[in-house]
Amino acid sequence: MPETARQIADDLRARISSGEFRPGARLPGEPKLVQQYGVAKMTASNALKLLITEGLAYSHPGSGTYVREFQPIHRAANKRLSAAQWSSGQSVWAADTADRSVEVRDIEVYETEAPRWAAKGLNLAEQAPVIVRSRRFFVDGKPVQQATSYLPADLVRETQIVQPDTGPGGVYARLAEIGAAPENFTEELRARMPSSEESEQLALTAGTPVVEIYRTALTSDHRPVELNRMLLNAGAYVLQYDFTS
Repeated sequence: MPETARQIADDLRARISSGEFRPGARLPGEPKLVQQYGVAKMTASNALKLLITEGLAYSHPGSGTYVREFQPIHRAANKRLSAAQWSSGQSVWAADTADRSVEVRDIEVYETEAPRWAAKGLNLAEQAPVIVRSRRFFVDGKPVQQATSYLPADLVRETQIVQPDTGPGGVYARLAEIGAAPENFTEELRARMPSSEESEQLALTAGTPVVEIYRTALTSDHRPVELNRMLLNAGAYVLQYDFTS
C-alpha cells in the first residue's frame, strides 16, 4: 500500500532528528520520493509541504527543500527587562545575544497622533501625540525583529528618546532620568503567519510564522510609559519566561 504524505513526512522527520539530514542539508526531492515510496508526485509534494509548514524545512525555489538551520536567540524576558540590565548602560539585547553580532537598522523617530489602540494602551486621549520609534534588529547579519515603540509625546518630547541614538541603557534609562522608570511590564503574545510585507521585512522563508508581542512598560504607580509592538521571526527565537510561586 502506498505511503501517505503524512507517513512520508514522519519518516523524513525521524531522519532529520537522527542527524541523517543535518541543518542546511537538502532533502530528497519529489522525483526521489516518488521512486522511494511508490507514491504520486502530489503525495510527495504534500509530504515536503508538511515539513515546511511545521518549520522543520524551507523551500528554495529552483533548488529544492532544505532542513532549517536553527541557532536560537534565547529571549529571556525577565533578565532582559530587569532594571539591573538597562540601568548599567547595557542594551536589553545584550541579555539575548551574548557574543553574537547585533545591529539596529532603519531607525525612524517621529511624532504623530496615536493610533486608537496605542492611545488606549497608554491611557491617552484619542489622537493624543505620541513619539514613535521604529527599527529593525539584525543578528549575525539577518533580520530577526521589527519593533515599533509608542511613548507619550508630552512625557518624552524634550529627551534623548526623540533621537535615533538614545544613549547607554536605551529608552528605559532615559525614562528613569525623568522620573518615569519602568518597574512593571506586561507582554501579550500571538503566533501567526506573516503578511507578504512582513515576510519581506524579516526575509522569511516560506512556511515561517512570526510571533507578535505587545509589551507595555509601566511605572511603579502603573502609569504606562511605553507600548512596544514587536514582530519576531519565530524560526529564530526561543522565548523564555521565569516564574516563582
